[in-house]
Amino acid sequence: MSFEAWTIFALFWVVFVTTPGPNAVNCISNGMSLPFPKAMLGVLAILTQASAFLILSAMGVTALIAASPTGFFIAKLVGAGFLIWVGVRGWMNATKPAPASERPARHVYLHALAVATINPKSVAGYLAAFSQFVQPDVPIWQQMGVIMPTALVITMLSYTGFTLLGALMGKAALGAVFNIWVRRVMATCFIIYGVLLGASSTPAARG
Repeated sequence: MSFEAWTIFALFWVVFVTTPGPNAVNCISNGMSLPFPKAMLGVLAILTQASAFLILSAMGVTALIAASPTGFFIAKLVGAGFLIWVGVRGWMNATKPAPASERPARHVYLHALAVATINPKSVAGYLAAFSQFVQPDVPIWQQMGVIMPTALVITMLSYTGFTLLGALMGKAALGAVFNIWVRRVMATCFIIYGVLLGASSTPAARG
């Protein structure tokens, strides 16, 4: 991968991971309700998902999923339903205290991994990255030696920033009412993302 191609890919990835979405909302929520070290487990889960999707993309699995209308439709409905459920539950629980002891580290990690993994829009993003930036005349794993570190570092910085933003918002909250409404805004975002996800169309691969 040339320096020019790497620069374009890096800029694409910055936009891809900094555009607010379910992962960003989850990181902000974790930052608000958990100690920062525990909240960072959500970022670790996103990096786990990103590593897996990058490898699967290199193997052509995401292209196969995106090319299957039935598979994408099922994944889309499961993802949409999960996000809406998270949002509804978050709204209903907004008035309840959420101490860290109620969310063990394993739950924080697995919840973030689920949010990151079952969002079919991730498939579209990774497919777009590989269909536009991977050079067919260069061995794929040679290119992955550049693509993976770049993508993972940018991903880590982005979602660490979202988590830190949540932590700062939590510290800035002066009363329970503010906390309740911020948590309800986050819950509403999950519901909106779920509805939009359910209404999204199947991504088309470039030929």
